[in-house]
Amino acid sequence: MSYKFERKQRIAIIGGGPGGYEAALTGAQLGAEVTLVERTGVGGSAVLTDVVPSKTLIATAEAANAIVDAADLGVQFFARDGGRATKPEVAVNLAAVNKRLLGLARDQSEDMKSALKRAGVTILQGDGRLDGPQRVVVSTGSGKKRTDFESIDADTIVVSVGASPRILPTAKPDGERILTWTQLYSLDSVPDHLIVVGSGVTGAEFASAYTALGAKVTLISSRDTVLPGEDVDAARVIETVFKRNGMTVLSKSRAESIERTADGVLATLTDGRMVEGSHCLMAVGSVPNTVGIGLEDAGVQLTESGHIRVNRVARTSMPSIYAAGDCSDFLPLASVASMQGRTAVFHAMGDEVNPTELRNVTSNIFTQPEIATVGWSQKQIEDGVVPGRIHKLPLSQNPRAKMLGIRDGFVKLVASVSSGTVIGGVVVSPKASELILPIALAIEHRLTVDELAEAFSVYPSLSGSITDAARAMHIVR
Repeated sequence: MSYKFERKQRIAIIGGGPGGYEAALTGAQLGAEVTLVERTGVGGSAVLTDVVPSKTLIATAEAANAIVDAADLGVQFFARDGGRATKPEVAVNLAAVNKRLLGLARDQSEDMKSALKRAGVTILQGDGRLDGPQRVVVSTGSGKKRTDFESIDADTIVVSVGASPRILPTAKPDGERILTWTQLYSLDSVPDHLIVVGSGVTGAEFASAYTALGAKVTLISSRDTVLPGEDVDAARVIETVFKRNGMTVLSKSRAESIERTADGVLATLTDGRMVEGSHCLMAVGSVPNTVGIGLEDAGVQLTESGHIRVNRVARTSMPSIYAAGDCSDFLPLASVASMQGRTAVFHAMGDEVNPTELRNVTSNIFTQPEIATVGWSQKQIEDGVVPGRIHKLPLSQNPRAKMLGIRDGFVKLVASVSSGTVIGGVVVSPKASELILPIALAIEHRLTVDELAEAFSVYPSLSGSITDAARAMHIVR
């Protein structure tokens, strides 16, 4: 009697960020032989220098804001000085904040590394590159120059190498006064005057956070408003809050150069104006880390921007190669990268797979208040891309919001004209990232506004605005 043994599928993953991490776990779960190559640490930049540290910093900023805003709720803070009450100042120890957030990032990275090892994943620390469509070469060793090499043959390769901050030749970061968002955590104290160049998601989040931490902030925006491309009503709310909190917003302005001075920085705008500050954060986008890793030689197609072209199951132009995360031409979100990583391995190993539907992806901007969105936008409805109707409910009408002292924000629902099916939504509120889920579920499961309205929301609650908005969109039949 003879037996036929099939060898294990071999999966090689370059990059241990959210996409690579999920791909590795999924492959191990399905019984594959998985090798993960990571340059700095499991979790990649998302965990070590981007998402985890930045959102931890923002959580500290929210705590500082809560103390300042407590007076609106009748809570006052006083200290006793010789029997007399004195009002203390809110102080932020940025060195302690940065030490904490970097420690949390390292802990998270170690937790992820341990999870991979428990699953049986082989982890190689080094620089990986493709050597054809089914081989990865890893340069390992210590020091800046890795001189030891190891080859990995694979049936499937997943590329998840992420992206890096875009560097402008007229504003080169020095890590001390001119900074990218990965370098902010070296600061020992809150900047006296932080100039933020770029009013997209990253620029807006850090401008919001550092204003709450006590810095004077000037935001240079090349567009009419902050957060171009986002819901117009939401962007308008955020800009109003920014200005009310003392931030200077320079709209329709473009930085021509950033120079370091004796004790700070000087930003020169294209119209000749100059802005002096103590520090400058460059938040002008990112570039994929796809140069020099053998993609073109392996037959992988790239976009003009250097991103890897993928389809809805994360497959590239080469059948054996997949890509996940910010290096691909999909939506640059950690949640999407994770989904791409799982989907890629499911597809490669012949398991059941649901192609990623970007229309159902939730996204969040961690300003104060937050902006969460999902589905079709109001602009797409107004442009006639899809027929729909819109209802917007200000949070000022919500009893829980009044109790919490929330002055700004709204819930906006988008529904199909013919069926009343929920097809989009926007939430502008504290913790909007938590409140968007019911709308995302309604879209995912094709619920109508009436079905959403039938759900019992707690009274009083911020989520009650979602069912209230749905109830207001009832279709009479």
